Amino acid sequence: MRFLLHYQIFKEEPISQDSIGYALTPLSRRLVRNGDKSMAALLLLESSPVMLEPWHSLSARVLESGDSPFEAANGKDLWSYTEVNPGHSILFDEAMACIARVTVPAMIEGCPQVFDGVGSLVDVGGGNGTALTLLVKALPWIRGINFDLPHVVAVAPKFDGIEYVGGDMLESVSKADAAFIMNVLHDWDDEECIRILKKCREAIPQDKGKVIIVDPVLEENKDDKLDFVKLKLGMIMMAHTNKGKERTFKEWTYVLEEAGFTRISLKPIHAVQSVIEAYP
Repeated sequence: MRFLLHYQIFKEEPISQDSIGYALTPLSRRLVRNGDKSMAALLLLESSPVMLEPWHSLSARVLESGDSPFEAANGKDLWSYTEVNPGHSILFDEAMACIARVTVPAMIEGCPQVFDGVGSLVDVGGGNGTALTLLVKALPWIRGINFDLPHVVAVAPKFDGIEYVGGDMLESVSKADAAFIMNVLHDWDDEECIRILKKCREAIPQDKGKVIIVDPVLEENKDDKLDFVKLKLGMIMMAHTNKGKERTFKEWTYVLEEAGFTRISLKPIHAVQSVIEAYP
């Protein structure tokens, strides 16, 4: 308890004149499963043997086999492993939901104008639908489409105002006024990113449609207080994905222009992620 008190995970509170108890702090409240801003599932995911073992296989990145550390440790890449292990799949989606419950409110507060004129929104790689549910609740004029792999949407909780569609974003994306893609593109290399973005561009109206990307953006030559978090995420991409990486805005601009987008804007929010709007 001394260790936990020192790092403000718990705090002391008097119970009576002669005894001391321990109470939650803002930090430890993030560890409570049912909290609005709980990070419990994210911590359980990243501390699971499946996700820890790749850190002992980082050398696979530079060996001739070409395997990712995750594949070297678990025999399959992350997405193939998740598809055939339902428990891991559910935990992964719950972990992404933890991030969504922090990021989406920051986005709605910081740049609500992003959704002006958007009548329908497809969440590409939307997982269990947490991000889209938050958006539709806050912006009830939006009709949502939660688009993800069939085994993911099959077990996603259902919410009024949202259609659930199974598919592969590398092949096609459901049509909507705008495509929303959060914490997905950093899992892929430039070539795959461009392919996904081209499918998103095909899914939106060419005259007034747009793609809304919510992902970390590395700052160049700026004092970014969250830069260390973004750099750590880059390490996580190296350990857990085949060729995923975090990008600077210049690198985001490159993949978007290669995918056929002509107008691109960046909007920082109070989160690790930033918002990028891209128009055909």
